[in-house]
Amino acid sequence: MCAVLVGGLDRLYQEYIETAKSLGVALKVFSGKERSIRKQLGEADVLILCTNRVSHSARREVVRCAEAKQIPVQMIHSAGVSALKDCIAK
Repeated sequence: MCAVLVGGLDRLYQEYIETAKSLGVALKVFSGKERSIRKQLGEADVLILCTNRVSHSARREVVRCAEAKQIPVQMIHSAGVSALKDCIAK
């Protein structure tokens, strides 16, 4: 399974990837500040959006892109590793 995380904390980048890997998920992480995430999404199975770390306009762009590619979106408010782990477990 491949997931994409948009938002989150830059200092937790490596921990996000290691946590997802321990759960059997390949994870791409974007800070939400990138100009064009659409081209970089690839063939993700799920998109996880940290709503407290991303601007409203970036959230709208990511959701529109996910809908166009028919990728399910999970929104979490917390940017912590445990919130990511809970989201992946579901």
